[in-house]
Amino acid sequence: MTHRPTRRTILLASGAAALVAGCSEYGGDDSGDSSSASASAGQVLAKTTDIPVGGGKIFKDEQVVVTQPEKDQFKAFTNICTHQQCPVANVSDGTINCTCHGSKFSIEDGSVANPPATQPLAEKQIKVEGNSISLA
Repeated sequence: MTHRPTRRTILLASGAAALVAGCSEYGGDDSGDSSSASASAGQVLAKTTDIPVGGGKIFKDEQVVVTQPEKDQFKAFTNICTHQQCPVANVSDGTINCTCHGSKFSIEDGSVANPPATQPLAEKQIKVEGNSISLA
């Protein structure tokens, strides 16, 4: 007598395989990949002329947004929204904007300019040397 797998067994096995495959894409290897923010300290992100006055630029791979609230004043913040951890989408009209749920953050200090986020963006350390901006 041969036992055939039930539909439930096949679905459970398929789901488990998909879960394992999905997790392996994001986790696991802490080999110090050079694209991680901690490994890229000192890496030049941009030239000062790349960051518009009153605006900013998002660096997805480094998970940082660099702003220039006033001429020659540069700030950096995490690019992850404090509301639901979506990456912020753009910088415009003096705010860093998350389009997932509409949160906005000040380019000056990362404070919440528009909810639903209730916590500011975490500040990141950068160095401005000459016309180069790099992670500290």
